[in-house]
Amino acid sequence: MAGIYIHIPFCKQKCTYCDFHFSTTFETYRLEMIESICFEIQGRKEYLQDKEINTIYFGGGTPSILLESELKLVLNTIYLTFSVSLTAEISIEANPDDISSISLGIWKKNGINRLSIGLQSFKQSDLDWMNRAHSVNESLSCVALAQEHGFENITVDLIYGLPELSMDEWSLHVNRVMEMGVPHLSAYCLTIEDKTALSNWVNKGKINPPNEDTQSDQFAKLLDIIEANGFEQYEISNFSKAGFESQHNSNYWKGEWYMGVGPSAHSFNGTSRSWNIANNRQYIKAFKEHSNYIETEQLSNIDQFNERILIGLRTIYGVRLSELSKLKKITKEFILALNGFKEKRWIKEDNQVLTLTKEGKLRADYIASALFLD
Repeated sequence: MAGIYIHIPFCKQKCTYCDFHFSTTFETYRLEMIESICFEIQGRKEYLQDKEINTIYFGGGTPSILLESELKLVLNTIYLTFSVSLTAEISIEANPDDISSISLGIWKKNGINRLSIGLQSFKQSDLDWMNRAHSVNESLSCVALAQEHGFENITVDLIYGLPELSMDEWSLHVNRVMEMGVPHLSAYCLTIEDKTALSNWVNKGKINPPNEDTQSDQFAKLLDIIEANGFEQYEISNFSKAGFESQHNSNYWKGEWYMGVGPSAHSFNGTSRSWNIANNRQYIKAFKEHSNYIETEQLSNIDQFNERILIGLRTIYGVRLSELSKLKKITKEFILALNGFKEKRWIKEDNQVLTLTKEGKLRADYIASALFLD
Protein backbone atom coordinates (compact mmCIF):
# COMPACT_ATOMS: atom_id res chain seq x y z
CA MET A 1 0.00 0.00 0.00
CA ALA A 2 1.08 3.60 -0.54
CA GLY A 3 -0.06 7.19 -0.21
CA ILE A 4 -0.18 10.31 -2.35
CA TYR A 5 0.32 13.79 -0.90
CA ILE A 6 -0.74 16.81 -2.96
CA HIS A 7 0.81 20.13 -1.95
CA ILE A 8 -1.46 23.04 -2.85
CA PRO A 9 0.77 26.15 -2.51
CA PHE A 10 -2.04 28.71 -2.23
CA CYS A 11 -3.03 30.79 0.82
CA LYS A 12 -5.30 33.79 1.32
CA GLN A 13 -2.84 35.39 3.71
CA LYS A 14 0.41 34.58 5.46
CA CYS A 15 0.37 33.31 9.06
CA THR A 16 3.13 34.96 11.06
CA TYR A 17 4.64 31.70 12.34
CA CYS A 18 4.50 29.65 9.12
CA ASP A 19 7.53 28.69 7.03
CA PHE A 20 5.75 26.24 4.70
CA HIS A 21 5.94 26.83 0.96
CA PHE A 22 2.99 28.83 -0.40
CA SER A 23 2.00 32.01 -2.21
CA THR A 24 -0.74 34.56 -1.55
CA THR A 25 -0.53 35.95 -5.12
CA PHE A 26 -1.47 32.97 -7.25
CA GLU A 27 -4.64 33.87 -9.16
CA THR A 28 -2.83 34.56 -12.44
CA TYR A 29 -1.39 31.05 -12.58
CA ARG A 30 -3.64 28.87 -10.41
CA LEU A 31 -4.93 26.78 -13.35
CA GLU A 32 -1.37 26.29 -14.64
CA MET A 33 -0.37 25.07 -11.19
CA ILE A 34 -3.20 22.54 -11.01
CA GLU A 35 -2.43 21.33 -14.53
CA SER A 36 1.27 20.98 -13.62
CA ILE A 37 0.35 18.93 -10.54
CA CYS A 38 -1.71 16.65 -12.81
CA PHE A 39 1.21 16.35 -15.26
CA GLU A 40 3.42 15.30 -12.35
CA ILE A 41 0.91 12.68 -11.18
CA GLN A 42 0.78 11.18 -14.67
CA GLY A 43 4.52 11.38 -15.22
CA ARG A 44 5.44 9.61 -11.98
CA LYS A 45 3.15 6.59 -12.37
CA GLU A 46 6.11 4.21 -12.04
CA TYR A 47 7.37 5.73 -8.78
CA LEU A 48 5.04 3.69 -6.57
CA GLN A 49 5.53 0.50 -8.61
CA ASP A 50 1.86 -0.46 -8.97
CA LYS A 51 1.23 -0.29 -5.21
CA GLU A 52 -2.41 0.25 -4.31
CA ILE A 53 -3.13 3.76 -3.04
CA ASN A 54 -4.82 3.67 0.36
CA THR A 55 -4.45 7.34 1.32
CA ILE A 56 -4.73 10.64 -0.56
CA TYR A 57 -3.94 13.83 1.32
CA PHE A 58 -4.48 17.42 0.15
CA GLY A 59 -2.15 19.65 2.18
CA GLY A 60 -0.52 23.01 1.79
CA GLY A 61 -0.83 25.89 1.82
CA THR A 62 -4.59 25.94 1.97
CA PRO A 63 -6.20 23.27 -0.22
CA SER A 64 -9.66 24.20 1.06
CA ILE A 65 -9.61 27.20 -1.30
CA LEU A 66 -9.56 24.90 -4.35
CA LEU A 67 -12.46 25.27 -6.75
CA GLU A 68 -14.54 22.13 -7.31
CA SER A 69 -13.24 21.90 -10.89
CA GLU A 70 -9.63 21.97 -9.62
CA LEU A 71 -10.27 19.37 -6.94
CA LYS A 72 -12.03 17.08 -9.42
CA LEU A 73 -9.23 17.45 -11.98
CA VAL A 74 -6.58 16.33 -9.48
CA LEU A 75 -8.65 13.46 -8.09
CA ASN A 76 -9.67 12.22 -11.54
CA THR A 77 -6.02 12.25 -12.62
CA ILE A 78 -5.07 10.14 -9.59
CA TYR A 79 -7.87 7.62 -10.22
CA LEU A 80 -6.98 7.34 -13.91
CA THR A 81 -3.28 6.88 -13.15
CA PHE A 82 -3.22 4.68 -10.06
CA SER A 83 -5.19 1.85 -8.48
CA VAL A 84 -6.97 3.45 -5.53
CA SER A 85 -8.47 1.36 -2.73
CA LEU A 86 -12.26 1.50 -2.42
CA THR A 87 -11.76 2.29 1.27
CA ALA A 88 -9.02 4.90 0.78
CA GLU A 89 -8.73 7.66 3.35
CA ILE A 90 -9.01 10.94 1.40
CA SER A 91 -8.17 13.99 3.50
CA ILE A 92 -8.21 17.73 2.97
CA GLU A 93 -6.76 20.42 5.19
CA ALA A 94 -9.26 23.23 5.70
CA ASN A 95 -9.34 26.61 7.36
CA PRO A 96 -12.50 27.41 9.34
CA ASP A 97 -13.31 30.40 7.12
CA ASP A 98 -13.44 28.11 4.05
CA ILE A 99 -15.95 25.73 5.59
CA SER A 100 -19.55 26.25 4.49
CA SER A 101 -22.51 24.13 3.49
CA ILE A 102 -21.43 24.58 -0.13
CA SER A 103 -17.78 23.55 0.38
CA LEU A 104 -18.74 20.62 2.60
CA GLY A 105 -21.18 19.41 -0.05
CA ILE A 106 -18.48 19.65 -2.73
CA TRP A 107 -15.95 17.72 -0.66
CA LYS A 108 -18.49 15.05 0.27
CA LYS A 109 -19.59 14.63 -3.35
CA ASN A 110 -15.98 14.22 -4.51
CA GLY A 111 -15.04 11.53 -2.03
CA ILE A 112 -13.31 13.52 0.71
CA ASN A 113 -13.91 11.53 3.90
CA ARG A 114 -11.53 13.16 6.40
CA LEU A 115 -11.21 16.83 7.36
CA SER A 116 -8.18 18.39 9.03
CA ILE A 117 -9.26 21.78 10.38
CA GLY A 118 -6.69 24.36 11.50
CA LEU A 119 -8.27 25.97 14.55
CA GLN A 120 -4.93 26.74 16.30
CA SER A 121 -6.46 28.73 19.19
CA PHE A 122 -9.74 29.76 20.79
CA LYS A 123 -8.23 33.08 21.93
CA GLN A 124 -9.02 35.89 19.50
CA SER A 125 -5.89 37.89 20.33
CA ASP A 126 -3.78 34.84 19.42
CA LEU A 127 -5.59 34.44 16.10
CA ASP A 128 -5.01 38.14 15.44
CA TRP A 129 -1.25 38.21 15.98
CA MET A 130 -0.90 34.91 14.11
CA ASN A 131 -2.76 36.59 11.20
CA ARG A 132 -5.27 33.78 10.93
CA ALA A 133 -8.17 34.53 8.59
CA HIS A 134 -10.84 33.10 10.89
CA SER A 135 -12.45 34.10 14.17
CA VAL A 136 -13.12 32.15 17.36
CA ASN A 137 -16.81 31.99 16.45
CA GLU A 138 -15.91 30.41 13.10
CA SER A 139 -13.74 27.87 14.94
CA LEU A 140 -16.69 26.87 17.07
CA SER A 141 -19.30 26.79 14.30
CA CYS A 142 -17.34 25.13 11.47
CA VAL A 143 -16.83 21.82 13.26
CA ALA A 144 -20.51 21.54 14.15
CA LEU A 145 -21.44 22.36 10.56
CA ALA A 146 -19.10 19.65 9.22
CA GLN A 147 -20.64 17.14 11.61
CA GLU A 148 -24.13 18.13 10.48
CA HIS A 149 -23.05 17.36 6.91
CA GLY A 150 -22.07 13.84 7.84
CA PHE A 151 -18.32 14.18 8.38
CA GLU A 152 -17.37 11.93 11.29
CA ASN A 153 -13.62 11.63 10.68
CA ILE A 154 -12.49 15.12 11.71
CA THR A 155 -9.24 16.25 13.23
CA VAL A 156 -8.48 19.73 14.51
CA ASP A 157 -5.16 21.48 15.10
CA LEU A 158 -4.16 23.44 18.18
CA ILE A 159 -0.88 25.20 19.03
CA TYR A 160 0.48 25.36 22.58
CA GLY A 161 3.33 27.32 24.09
CA LEU A 162 2.08 30.56 22.56
CA PRO A 163 3.31 33.85 24.09
CA GLU A 164 0.94 35.01 26.83
CA LEU A 165 -1.10 31.78 26.72
CA SER A 166 -1.80 30.79 30.32
CA MET A 167 -2.20 27.26 31.60
CA ASP A 168 -5.88 27.90 32.33
CA GLU A 169 -6.43 29.16 28.78
CA TRP A 170 -4.65 26.15 27.31
CA SER A 171 -6.73 23.77 29.42
CA LEU A 172 -9.85 25.55 28.18
CA HIS A 173 -8.74 25.12 24.56
CA VAL A 174 -8.15 21.38 24.89
CA ASN A 175 -11.37 20.83 26.80
CA ARG A 176 -13.31 22.76 24.15
CA VAL A 177 -12.03 20.32 21.54
CA MET A 178 -13.10 17.42 23.75
CA GLU A 179 -16.58 18.96 24.00
CA MET A 180 -16.81 19.26 20.20
CA GLY A 181 -16.89 15.50 19.88
CA VAL A 182 -14.16 15.24 17.26
CA PRO A 183 -12.24 11.94 17.32
CA HIS A 184 -8.78 13.33 16.60
CA LEU A 185 -6.57 16.19 17.79
CA SER A 186 -3.17 17.33 16.54
CA ALA A 187 -1.40 19.65 19.00
CA TYR A 188 1.87 21.32 18.06
CA CYS A 189 4.37 23.26 20.11
CA LEU A 190 5.05 26.74 18.75
CA THR A 191 8.53 27.00 17.25
CA ILE A 192 10.25 30.13 16.00
CA GLU A 193 11.15 29.47 12.38
CA ASP A 194 13.73 31.57 10.55
CA LYS A 195 12.55 34.18 8.04
CA THR A 196 9.04 34.39 9.49
CA ALA A 197 7.31 37.49 10.82
CA LEU A 198 7.24 35.90 14.27
CA SER A 199 11.01 35.40 14.21
CA ASN A 200 11.47 39.04 13.25
CA TRP A 201 9.21 40.22 16.08
CA VAL A 202 11.01 38.07 18.65
CA ASN A 203 14.41 39.33 17.48
CA LYS A 204 13.22 42.93 17.76
CA GLY A 205 11.67 42.35 21.17
CA LYS A 206 8.15 43.09 19.95
CA ILE A 207 6.84 39.76 21.23
CA ASN A 208 8.04 37.48 23.98
CA PRO A 209 9.63 34.18 22.86
CA PRO A 210 7.92 30.99 24.03
CA ASN A 211 8.95 29.83 27.49
CA GLU A 212 10.27 26.25 27.33
CA ASP A 213 9.14 25.36 30.85
CA THR A 214 5.65 26.65 30.09
CA GLN A 215 5.57 24.65 26.87
CA SER A 216 6.55 21.48 28.74
CA ASP A 217 3.89 22.12 31.39
CA GLN A 218 1.22 22.69 28.75
CA PHE A 219 2.24 19.50 26.96
CA ALA A 220 1.92 17.57 30.23
CA LYS A 221 -1.51 19.13 30.85
CA LEU A 222 -2.54 18.13 27.32
CA LEU A 223 -1.61 14.51 28.01
CA ASP A 224 -3.65 14.49 31.22
CA ILE A 225 -6.78 15.86 29.54
CA ILE A 226 -6.73 13.68 26.44
CA GLU A 227 -6.09 10.54 28.51
CA ALA A 228 -9.03 11.37 30.74
CA ASN A 229 -11.21 11.66 27.63
CA GLY A 230 -10.32 8.31 26.10
CA PHE A 231 -7.86 9.56 23.51
CA GLU A 232 -4.63 7.71 22.77
CA GLN A 233 -1.37 9.46 21.99
CA TYR A 234 -0.28 7.43 18.97
CA GLU A 235 2.38 9.97 17.96
CA ILE A 236 4.02 12.76 19.95
CA SER A 237 1.69 15.43 18.54
CA ASN A 238 -1.30 13.32 17.53
CA PHE A 239 -4.16 11.94 19.61
CA SER A 240 -7.21 9.96 18.59
CA LYS A 241 -10.11 7.82 19.61
CA ALA A 242 -9.72 4.16 18.61
CA GLY A 243 -10.00 3.69 14.86
CA PHE A 244 -9.56 7.37 13.98
CA GLU A 245 -5.79 7.52 13.67
CA SER A 246 -4.60 9.30 10.52
CA GLN A 247 -3.86 6.48 8.10
CA HIS A 248 -1.86 8.80 5.85
CA ASN A 249 0.44 10.12 8.56
CA SER A 250 0.73 6.69 10.16
CA ASN A 251 2.07 5.40 6.86
CA TYR A 252 4.80 8.05 7.04
CA TRP A 253 5.74 6.96 10.52
CA LYS A 254 5.69 3.26 9.67
CA GLY A 255 8.04 3.77 6.72
CA GLU A 256 5.48 3.05 3.99
CA TRP A 257 5.96 4.44 0.49
CA TYR A 258 4.42 7.76 -0.50
CA MET A 259 4.62 10.17 -3.41
CA GLY A 260 4.43 13.91 -2.88
CA VAL A 261 3.34 16.07 -5.81
CA GLY A 262 3.38 19.85 -6.15
CA PRO A 263 6.12 22.38 -5.38
CA SER A 264 8.20 21.53 -2.26
CA ALA A 265 6.48 18.13 -1.82
CA HIS A 266 8.59 15.21 -0.55
CA SER A 267 8.48 11.52 -1.52
CA PHE A 268 9.85 8.27 -0.07
CA ASN A 269 10.22 4.84 -1.69
CA GLY A 270 11.91 2.80 1.02
CA THR A 271 15.54 3.57 0.16
CA SER A 272 15.55 7.17 -1.08
CA ARG A 273 13.92 10.51 -0.43
CA SER A 274 13.16 13.11 -3.07
CA TRP A 275 11.79 16.61 -2.99
CA ASN A 276 10.34 18.97 -5.57
CA ILE A 277 11.59 22.46 -6.30
CA ALA A 278 10.10 24.97 -3.84
CA ASN A 279 9.27 27.67 -6.36
CA ASN A 280 5.86 27.91 -7.99
CA ARG A 281 6.92 29.58 -11.23
CA GLN A 282 9.91 27.27 -11.74
CA TYR A 283 7.78 24.21 -10.96
CA ILE A 284 5.30 25.19 -13.69
CA LYS A 285 8.14 26.09 -16.07
CA ALA A 286 9.72 22.66 -15.59
CA PHE A 287 6.68 20.96 -17.14
CA LYS A 288 6.54 23.39 -20.03
CA GLU A 289 10.23 22.84 -20.80
CA HIS A 290 10.38 19.17 -19.78
CA SER A 291 13.19 19.97 -17.34
CA ASN A 292 14.05 18.44 -13.97
CA TYR A 293 12.20 19.61 -10.86
CA ILE A 294 13.14 16.85 -8.39
CA GLU A 295 16.21 16.28 -6.22
CA THR A 296 16.89 12.83 -4.78
CA GLU A 297 18.94 11.56 -1.86
CA GLN A 298 19.83 7.89 -1.65
CA LEU A 299 19.64 6.76 1.98
CA SER A 300 22.48 4.69 3.39
CA ASN A 301 21.78 1.94 5.91
CA ILE A 302 22.93 4.31 8.66
CA ASP A 303 20.54 7.00 7.36
CA GLN A 304 17.68 4.50 7.40
CA PHE A 305 18.68 3.27 10.89
CA ASN A 306 18.64 6.82 12.29
CA GLU A 307 15.38 7.68 10.56
CA ARG A 308 13.64 4.65 12.04
CA ILE A 309 14.86 5.77 15.48
CA LEU A 310 13.80 9.39 14.96
CA ILE A 311 10.36 8.64 13.54
CA GLY A 312 9.53 5.36 15.27
CA LEU A 313 10.18 6.58 18.80
CA ARG A 314 7.65 9.37 18.27
CA THR A 315 4.89 6.80 17.81
CA ILE A 316 2.99 4.15 19.70
CA TYR A 317 4.25 1.67 17.10
CA GLY A 318 7.81 2.13 18.36
CA VAL A 319 11.03 0.77 16.90
CA ARG A 320 11.67 -2.93 16.41
CA LEU A 321 15.25 -3.92 17.31
CA SER A 322 15.26 -6.69 14.71
CA GLU A 323 14.45 -4.11 12.03
CA LEU A 324 17.35 -1.94 13.17
CA SER A 325 19.80 -4.84 13.25
CA LYS A 326 18.95 -5.69 9.63
CA LEU A 327 20.05 -2.21 8.64
CA LYS A 328 23.19 -1.99 10.77
CA LYS A 329 24.87 -3.93 13.53
CA ILE A 330 23.80 -2.73 16.97
CA THR A 331 26.83 -1.10 18.63
CA LYS A 332 27.96 -1.24 22.26
CA GLU A 333 27.47 2.54 22.46
CA PHE A 334 23.86 2.13 21.35
CA ILE A 335 23.22 -0.54 24.00
CA LEU A 336 24.81 1.60 26.72
CA ALA A 337 22.69 4.63 25.80
CA LEU A 338 19.55 2.49 25.53
CA ASN A 339 20.11 0.88 28.94
CA GLY A 340 20.63 4.33 30.44
CA PHE A 341 17.26 5.51 29.13
CA LYS A 342 15.62 2.32 30.40
CA GLU A 343 17.03 2.92 33.88
CA LYS A 344 15.62 6.44 33.83
CA ARG A 345 12.29 4.96 32.68
CA TRP A 346 12.24 7.06 29.52
CA ILE A 347 12.20 4.01 27.23
CA LYS A 348 10.49 0.66 27.69
CA GLU A 349 11.08 -2.54 25.72
CA ASP A 350 8.40 -5.13 25.05
CA ASN A 351 9.10 -8.10 22.76
CA GLN A 352 12.09 -6.24 21.32
CA VAL A 353 10.01 -3.17 20.47
CA LEU A 354 11.20 0.15 21.93
CA THR A 355 8.68 2.83 22.85
CA LEU A 356 8.91 6.01 24.89
CA THR A 357 7.30 6.35 28.30
CA LYS A 358 5.27 9.41 29.25
CA GLU A 359 8.43 10.99 30.69
CA GLY A 360 10.41 9.97 27.64
CA LYS A 361 7.99 11.71 25.29
CA LEU A 362 9.01 15.02 26.86
CA ARG A 363 12.55 14.34 25.63
CA ALA A 364 11.88 12.53 22.34
CA ASP A 365 14.33 14.45 20.14
CA TYR A 366 17.14 14.25 22.71
CA ILE A 367 16.68 10.51 23.19
CA ALA A 368 16.60 9.83 19.46
CA SER A 369 19.76 11.84 18.76
CA ALA A 370 21.58 10.03 21.55
CA LEU A 371 20.78 6.68 19.87
CA PHE A 372 21.83 7.73 16.37
CA LEU A 373 24.72 5.95 14.68
CA ASP A 374 27.49 8.22 13.40
